Amino acid sequence: MSETEQSTGLWGTDPTLERRGLRDHVYDRILNGLMRGEIDPGSRLSIDTIARELAVSPTPVREAMVQLERTGLVTREAHKGYRVAPPLSRDQLEELFEARMMLETTATALATPHRRLLLAELRQAEAEHRRAGGEVIAAIARGDADDVALTTSYFSSDAAFHQVIFDHCGNHYIRQMSETLGAQLHRLRQTVLRGVDDVNEAIAEHESIVAAFESGAPDAPERAMRAHIAHVRSRSLAAER
Repeated sequence: MSETEQSTGLWGTDPTLERRGLRDHVYDRILNGLMRGEIDPGSRLSIDTIARELAVSPTPVREAMVQLERTGLVTREAHKGYRVAPPLSRDQLEELFEARMMLETTATALATPHRRLLLAELRQAEAEHRRAGGEVIAAIARGDADDVALTTSYFSSDAAFHQVIFDHCGNHYIRQMSETLGAQLHRLRQTVLRGVDDVNEAIAEHESIVAAFESGAPDAPERAMRAHIAHVRSRSLAAER
């Protein structure tokens, strides 16, 4: 059923539903550009220009910008409008890792009793991450490390692996919190990718998490996830020195 169909009938016609759908579409288009690194940090985001490029009015663009500001991907300056947020500072990275460690280890512990339900999906996600990582490694070898499509696929497969665990943790609020942190975690993944070693280490750590779930040991998956987040933290903060 479409949004237009949902807005009619018992509850009457509600034009705000159609506008909300347009806002969400605009939000997704801008978010995709930010995630793919198509817009440089610090660049000004003109509402009128974006509205013209997307062939919409300024209203859904303005509403989308308010949403994006909450993710931390854009910042708003009084009387100057919106800009792409600068790269995460070291202090911001530290805080983000604290939140990620708490959230992901808890989700992993909660998902562990459901290992039989999630293992097939987790193995598939790990295989896709390994495949995407192999393509990035090949791109680096041929001097094409800035291939946006390949790195985007790699980041997405990384996120998808972790999402399997969140999907099986059985806690709606933890899943919501993971979605709130999602955009910042994507920026974090982009910060961490520094070369072949980073990709190989991430692949090995994901394999260890799968093996921990397969082992049947009740505490093994949480320990493997904790080690993974700690290693990602070390790689990321080392790059900031």
